[in-house]
Amino acid sequence: MASAKKQNTPAAARRAKLEEARRKERARERRNRIITISASVAVVAALVAGGGYLMSTADKQDQAEEKAKSSPVQGERSWDKLTQNHVEKPVDYPMNPPVGGDHNPVWMNCDADVYTEAIPNENAVHSLEHGAVWVTYNDKAQPADIKKLADRVAKTPYSLMSPVKDQDAPLILSAWGKQVTVKSATDARVAQFFTKYVQGPQTPEPGAACTGGIAK
Repeated sequence: MASAKKQNTPAAARRAKLEEARRKERARERRNRIITISASVAVVAALVAGGGYLMSTADKQDQAEEKAKSSPVQGERSWDKLTQNHVEKPVDYPMNPPVGGDHNPVWMNCDADVYTEAIPNENAVHSLEHGAVWVTYNDKAQPADIKKLADRVAKTPYSLMSPVKDQDAPLILSAWGKQVTVKSATDARVAQFFTKYVQGPQTPEPGAACTGGIAK
C-alpha cells in the first residue's frame, strides 16, 4: 500500500508528465530531422536536375548557333572583291541596297539603331564594313514584320534598320558582301543571317566602332 501511494504522489505525477514531454520532444526532433533531410535531398536532386537541364539547353543553343554559322543561308547572294575606298561623293552601287564598295569616311551609327527615314547608302556601307547587319524594307512590307524586325535590331549591337523605298523586295537583310530577301520577320533565315554575319567572318574591319558616327 505504501508503495502504491508513493507512486501516486504529486512528485511522481510531475516526473511522469516531464518524461512524457521529453519523449514527445524527442519524437518531434526525430520527425523534424527526417523532414529536413528529405527536403535537403529533394532540393539537391532538383538542383542537379535543373543544372543538367540548363547545361543541356546551353549545349543545344551552342550547337544551333554553330550550325547557323556553318550552314549557307538559303537564297543568299554574295559579292567578292568589293572596293573599300573612302570617298566624299555619291556612289553608284550595282545592287540595292548596297552590300559593299567605296563609301563615305563616316559610318552610320549601327549600335542597335532603328532609323525611320532613309539613310545615305555611302554611310550605311561603311557600317557594313564594320560588321553590321542592315535590315531594310519598302512600302510593301507588313507593319507587323517591320515592328518585329525593329525589335530584333533594337536588341542587337552591330545592326541597323532603315527604309529603302526603291528596293525590289519588301524585306532585305544585308551584310558586307552578303544579301538575302526574306518572306517575313519570322523567316528562319532572319535569325541565321544575324547569327552568321553580325561581326561575322565577312567583316573587313572586325571590332571597328558602331558608335560615334552619324545618327540621323
